[in-house]
Amino acid sequence: MELMVLLNALVTRLLFVLHSLIGVWRVTAVKKEPKYWLLALLNLLLCLETGLTLKFKQGRGYKWFSPAIFLYLICIVPSLWLLEIHHGTQYCGNEPGAVQVNVSNQDFNQSRESSHGSEATDHHIIQTAKVFVNQLSTICETVWTLALHQTFLLLLVVGRWLLPIGVEITRDQLSQLLLMFVGTAADILEFASETLDIEDVRKNYVLINAILAVWTWSMLQFPLDLAVQHIGCKPSASARRIPSLLLCRYSAELWNIGVSLFIQDGPFFIVRSILMGHFRIFNQMLVFFTAKNILVVTLQLYRLAVITLDFRATVLQKSRKGEVCCCPCEPYETRAHATGHQENEMKEFVAVPSKEESQAPSEDH
Repeated sequence: MELMVLLNALVTRLLFVLHSLIGVWRVTAVKKEPKYWLLALLNLLLCLETGLTLKFKQGRGYKWFSPAIFLYLICIVPSLWLLEIHHGTQYCGNEPGAVQVNVSNQDFNQSRESSHGSEATDHHIIQTAKVFVNQLSTICETVWTLALHQTFLLLLVVGRWLLPIGVEITRDQLSQLLLMFVGTAADILEFASETLDIEDVRKNYVLINAILAVWTWSMLQFPLDLAVQHIGCKPSASARRIPSLLLCRYSAELWNIGVSLFIQDGPFFIVRSILMGHFRIFNQMLVFFTAKNILVVTLQLYRLAVITLDFRATVLQKSRKGEVCCCPCEPYETRAHATGHQENEMKEFVAVPSKEESQAPSEDH
């Protein structure tokens, strides 16, 4: 096992655990009930996954799926749900940042003065840590929740980058996947912050749960790597059927279209349309992003139509020429074997003499 692979696997999962523990701490501080510390037990699943990955995969990732990312979602999403449901219970001033900085500087100076006369440096470090934790507790809840959302999405992208890749995915594919994740994370953060910050939405408990459910559903695309990988084809007869060939040839493109239609832009458009159509909630940003979702969904449907027509034209062209319609993602040996098998059959057919030709030499004789 390489040292860097082991280090990246452990450091990334440690960051996931620390961030989820911060989320549990905020839930406990807001709810003021120690029982919510039980949410920290979810991190045991991530610890178990770490041990199994180090033992069986030598720290490297899996094909098409990242268990570490999925378990990190399980650890942090319940805390964000609880914080969003009980959002806004703590008072925030107009300029909380300036007040907090002044108080923080004053408290740090007091801690330095109190520890200056003592020779124990440990006491100074403990006092500084206490002051730092107290100042973090004074930050209003809305700022904490938004910061957790932002760091959560950033950590998803950075963590996927740091996690060791498996042999099935190349670095070029990983770079494409990370660029997709950056744009996806920005859209998801905008959807959650823009819709949940509406005052009329905050007064409706059902709307909050519906928006959080759609937000959670959109997060399920992060553990999957199907956006940059082809599923491959089997050299069987069933794999050469038209739907299987279409899925084989355009698997990555079809996955991106499906994610946009059924996981991200489609559900986002439905939620925003309900807010404007049924609840009569209108603002400039809501209308703009609704139009953006309509445009993206329309372009994805247009892309699907283009892919289908292009594939149909390719199949018809090959069938007219009598060629074997093999999937381009199959190995070269498989396609060569299929083409060679067809050529052998044609040669055998040509080599078999007809009935008239077989009788002609006997009559002459």
